[in-house]
Amino acid sequence: MIFLTVGTQLPFDRLVRTLDEWCEKNPSQKVFGQIAEPGPNGYIPKNFEWKSFIDPEEFALRFSKSKLIVAHAGMGSIISALTHPKPILIMPRRLEFREHRNDHQMATAKRFENRDGVFTAFEEQQVRPLLDSVLKKPSEADFVKVGEFAEQKLLDAIRDFIMK
Repeated sequence: MIFLTVGTQLPFDRLVRTLDEWCEKNPSQKVFGQIAEPGPNGYIPKNFEWKSFIDPEEFALRFSKSKLIVAHAGMGSIISALTHPKPILIMPRRLEFREHRNDHQMATAKRFENRDGVFTAFEEQQVRPLLDSVLKKPSEADFVKVGEFAEQKLLDAIRDFIMK
């Protein structure tokens, strides 16, 4: 299963629509989306199951059963994917499209675009070929898992800085 998550605060129609169009051409791929409340003028997916909100237990279950995460460039989604490990395809929300209050997700996406297991699409037209490519890659077992906590080297550096 592919799990789409865009957070619960704001809809992300560009990503939801793009994934929905991909699903229409790939009906054998099971997709579930947590897409936030689309509102009266928001995009409603036609080709995959979705909810605007899921509780933490359902989120964890769907996340763990997925073979790929598709998400906005939110740090929570990225960190969750890296700690489990799951491949993640991210697309940043953009201020110019009124998808967020600023462009911090662009900076996040640029920071992670060369990291193993993180696949970055800056534009909608990059999502479909990236999805096809990622799904042909090895399983998530081949991605490097990061720990849930900061590495000891970082903690030591912070402790040394504070104690000086």
